[in-house]
Amino acid sequence: MSDMERESSPAERLDLRGVRCPLNWARARVRLEDLPSGARLVLLVDDPRAVRDIPRAAEASGYAVAEVSDRADGSWQIDILK
Repeated sequence: MSDMERESSPAERLDLRGVRCPLNWARARVRLEDLPSGARLVLLVDDPRAVRDIPRAAEASGYAVAEVSDRADGSWQIDILK
């Protein structure tokens, strides 16, 4: 996905720092279910397991993971497309 496509799609942010697996995926899944098709959900996580487990769970549920990136504060950002 290009930067232009990412900027044009609706984005919702969900801060899950401090929330551990598997509860962080459960909260993300509930939010994804409420979003319209084509929307983007940006997750902020600080649980190292989430970086591995959330993308796997999202793809297994039929969502596309656009990007997983490190942040300067030691957390990660996971972009999921519905």
